[in-house]
Amino acid sequence: MCTCLVDYETKKAYTFKVEASNAHLDPRFHGYGPFKDMATIKITVMDEDEPPVFTKPSYTMDVYEDTPLGIIIGAVTAQDLDAGSSPVRYSIDWKSDLDSFFEIDPVKGTISTNELLDRESIAQHNITVVATKVKNPVQTSRVAVTVHVLDINEFPPEFAIPYETFVCEGAKLGQVIQVISAKDQDLPMSGQMFSFRLPQEGMKNKNFTIKDFGNNTAGIVTLRTGFRRRSQEIYRLPVVIEDGGYPAQSSTSTLTIRVCGCDSEGSLLTCSAEAIFLPVGLSTGALIAILLCIIILLDGHVVLIWLFSLTKRSCLEVIVVLYVGVRRQKKKETLMTSKEDIRDNVIHYDDEGGGEEDTHAFDLGTLRNPKAIKENLFRRDVKPEAGSTPRPPIASQDSADIQSFISQRLQEHDDDTSAPPYDSLATYAYEGEGSVVESLSSIESLNETEEDFDYLSEWGPRFKTLAGIFGEHSESQRDITSTVTGTTITTTENRH
Repeated sequence: MCTCLVDYETKKAYTFKVEASNAHLDPRFHGYGPFKDMATIKITVMDEDEPPVFTKPSYTMDVYEDTPLGIIIGAVTAQDLDAGSSPVRYSIDWKSDLDSFFEIDPVKGTISTNELLDRESIAQHNITVVATKVKNPVQTSRVAVTVHVLDINEFPPEFAIPYETFVCEGAKLGQVIQVISAKDQDLPMSGQMFSFRLPQEGMKNKNFTIKDFGNNTAGIVTLRTGFRRRSQEIYRLPVVIEDGGYPAQSSTSTLTIRVCGCDSEGSLLTCSAEAIFLPVGLSTGALIAILLCIIILLDGHVVLIWLFSLTKRSCLEVIVVLYVGVRRQKKKETLMTSKEDIRDNVIHYDDEGGGEEDTHAFDLGTLRNPKAIKENLFRRDVKPEAGSTPRPPIASQDSADIQSFISQRLQEHDDDTSAPPYDSLATYAYEGEGSVVESLSSIESLNETEEDFDYLSEWGPRFKTLAGIFGEHSESQRDITSTVTGTTITTTENRH
């Protein structure tokens, strides 16, 4: 017996025969017949509305990075196998392409780029394409599409590491003094090929050349002997590095080569240049002794030098600097010939703030500019003498209510814990007598005019009420002599 799924699109009908027989026969009825029968059965498969079917279970596409927008990178195909053969529409599931890097033609199923792709950011995109039947949008099917972003050769190669190259003074002709390699940011990191050479332009290098080993490395080879630090300490060698990508990228890097002193086995000893004007037999110890003598001869000047780290050349430089410093110091000392210090009257404070009570310890007049002094000006830090020119009169401040008000406000400021910890200025204004501006009151102006309204009573009964009002007003104005003036009292509170 076979158990299988039927498919209308594959086979629409099935026909087969079925035979039935009696497995347990009674011997008494053997002669009556075969006791079995056969029937033909025909099965017709009914069509069912099914979703579209893609031609492949999954799709894989390749695209180079920096591909222009709108370039078609591939296509998907789905069909409706039902009898109705409904058209199919395609779309990209937005959850699988949140940044909308791709778009698909809804009818043809072609996929194109919608954004610039960068392999260094995303090397592979996994999107989902949805196929929907036009006649029955409920019937949909999905397929996975993988887009590989291919790398293009966009980065030039460079030195693999920063090299510190040196050549010994006793180097031989054709000696390899440095092996170099290269790298770049293009992918894949392995499998790339680099070549090394000297620049084509310019004069041929007479000191060094480059030998390409053909395995992504090269050697720096000497072309002569007799390198000396006294004649030239540093050589700069331009190196052109080219990769094997398409299109090929190249760059020129400069290799710095120092001339150094080495032992008989070629091991590095020192790379500092010797001073050519020093005697050859003068040792570092002798230079240190000379430098110590110079320090002792300096009149009371203390010089701290880490002597054991100095070479012959640096010792001489220090000697020159000390000599120039002594000459400048002697010139500065001649500026003050007198032993008197005009700053004897200046008080120095070591703490921050304060000092208000110490202003009587010296005369501030020393610090004043004589050209700025004018006649009949009063100093704020000195009490004026009795015979001096008096100040302009000010308003009286001896009233009891004024003194009480000021004392109360000062007490409030002293007890205020939320006030900032620095000096503050509080200004109070009081209105009272004593102003030199005189009164601006309109009441006093009425007194000056002394207008008489008695003639209103002579105008008849119509003006009787008006004459009565202004008659009483005139009498009251004769008794009013008050004035309103203004004066300003300023108090300063110093808070610390």
